[in-house]
Amino acid sequence: MRALGLDVGAKTIGVALTDEAEIAAHPLTVLDRAGNLDDASAILALVTEHGVTDVVVGIPYDLSGQIGHRARRVLEFAKALRAALDPAVELHEQDERFTTREAERVMIEADVSRSKRRDVIDQQAAILILQGWLDARRSTK
Repeated sequence: MRALGLDVGAKTIGVALTDEAEIAAHPLTVLDRAGNLDDASAILALVTEHGVTDVVVGIPYDLSGQIGHRARRVLEFAKALRAALDPAVELHEQDERFTTREAERVMIEADVSRSKRRDVIDQQAAILILQGWLDARRSTK
């Protein structure tokens, strides 16, 4: 069993993948956005290629916890993705407030250059989204 984590932005989608034991999240790729249907097809190809059973989409709620403009866009994408996925693959929504900021902070502390951070920030945010989901899932079992 494997899970895929998605950090859906306006221009790119950061993608992370668990190891087979579903213990840790690792960076996979960054996809350039091409529209919800094309993006869903690209994710479906990754799901098939890696034998994914769960897809975790980060939802960027407002600080108050409300669904704002950005969250609505991501939920529209999640709806298109849900329609494209095999019913056996579960789609989960994960609160992703502060994941990009946290990823940025971690990379600054690791002395990653600004240009390198731009290249990997979406993957790092996807890792945080997926790892948060894994940790929460483990604590409820």
